[in-house]
Amino acid sequence: MKKLLLCLLCVGLTSPMLAQVIKTEELSEVVVYATNYKYLNSLASEEPASIPVKMLQRKVAAFNLENSDYYQDDYDYYQISFYIPDGKILAAYNADGKITRTIEKFKNVKLPESVSNALLDRFPGWIVSEDIYLVRYHETKGVDQTYKVTLKNGDQTLKVKLDDKGNFL
Repeated sequence: MKKLLLCLLCVGLTSPMLAQVIKTEELSEVVVYATNYKYLNSLASEEPASIPVKMLQRKVAAFNLENSDYYQDDYDYYQISFYIPDGKILAAYNADGKITRTIEKFKNVKLPESVSNALLDRFPGWIVSEDIYLVRYHETKGVDQTYKVTLKNGDQTLKVKLDDKGNFL
């Protein structure tokens, strides 16, 4: 019985080694390029954005206009809206599928460290009760990122605006 099990074990281990035949094939060349890399590169900053913001911005950049139900050869521009519970993006695409401009609004996202430090330095003892992150992208004008923050200290409230580097507006 031991010899039978030992033989089956040896056959079971050696047979897969003999069955592997490696076949090499030459594949055709594939070119992959990002249509909306300028949009993503312009939004990149020293401090990474929160996860929901990055996720929706990547969805907008990866959206394939030509394969969507909205695409028709007659139009020069398309406005597509993207929504998640934390925010929304309205993106304008040209006929080639490139993003020409966006308007983005996110509520209660994690503030970047530069914004948090600026708030702590100027308003010690105040607590952030809510914040709104606004982004305006235009392919020729660039990106404008602002934070509208509501601060509370007891029964007092204060609203302030900051840019993405922590400068008060």
